Amino acid sequence: MEGRPIRVLIVDDHEIVREGLRTLLAEEPEIAVVGEAVNGAEALALAADLRPDVALMDLMMPQIDGIEATRQLRRLCPSCQVLVLTSFSDDQKVREAIQAGAIGYLLKDVLRPELLRALRAAAQGSPTLHPEAQRRLMQQVTSPPAPSPFADLTGREREVLRLIARGQSNKEIAASLHLTEGTVKGYVSAILVKLDVSDRTQAALYAVRHGLETEGTP
Repeated sequence: MEGRPIRVLIVDDHEIVREGLRTLLAEEPEIAVVGEAVNGAEALALAADLRPDVALMDLMMPQIDGIEATRQLRRLCPSCQVLVLTSFSDDQKVREAIQAGAIGYLLKDVLRPELLRALRAAAQGSPTLHPEAQRRLMQQVTSPPAPSPFADLTGREREVLRLIARGQSNKEIAASLHLTEGTVKGYVSAILVKLDVSDRTQAALYAVRHGLETEGTP
């Protein structure tokens, strides 16, 4: 890339954003805007033809959003790095963009020098993260995982609760698990206490809400 401008593809569904970026980058002799796309589908088509060095990618777009466009673009054109430029900094968006293959994540309040540095870094294969995106990622790494909603239940109690959620009676549960009805009744009582619910209907709703009734279902 030495001796030639960094070829940039702007991907954003807002014309005013594309125009602003185009105007800003036109002032930089080391950067050449080679194309503009209004959605992910158009970005993929242009990237295949133009072979940019960096795609400056928005996330929220029609047809194919920025996350999926990043994933497909990295497969289609591995030499093209994706630098996300978006208004969203929530945990999920940051994580999904990085997992999809983005080399950088910037917010649209970024200052011009920071944007230019990030573009140069992306062209060289070096990552850049907005401080807020860094904080979000660090929180995910350092925060302990959320405890299971069924952590207090034994394995057998989970099985019984799963069958309750599937609408089985104590008699049916006993037959399914080769237990006596009395034993099942004891498990049900323990489940109600541990989940702090008043009856089996509430226990079933709790299990459904947390996806337990589908465990083990093909």
